[in-house]
Amino acid sequence: MKDKDIIICRCEEITKGEIIQTIRDGATTVDGIKRMTRAGKGLCQGRTCRPLVEAILIAELGRLPPAEEYPSPRPPVRPMPLSALLAGEEDT
Repeated sequence: MKDKDIIICRCEEITKGEIIQTIRDGATTVDGIKRMTRAGKGLCQGRTCRPLVEAILIAELGRLPPAEEYPSPRPPVRPMPLSALLAGEEDT
């Protein structure tokens, strides 16, 4: 297996090569990569792949991404009452 064929985002099956190409096409932030490739938009919401994407971005750009960059917030996978969040358990 070639280095560029390594799957970085397992949820969306995005490879290292796709992420590198996206950076070379102009993405300079993790959010930019996310918007162009869907890396980080799967079920884990980037919990698994975000650190890997950041490392690739740093290696390609030779610098850290902007500190003010935050991931886009996402709602829960399914609706739930606010009381369930406050109580720490879900009403079913």
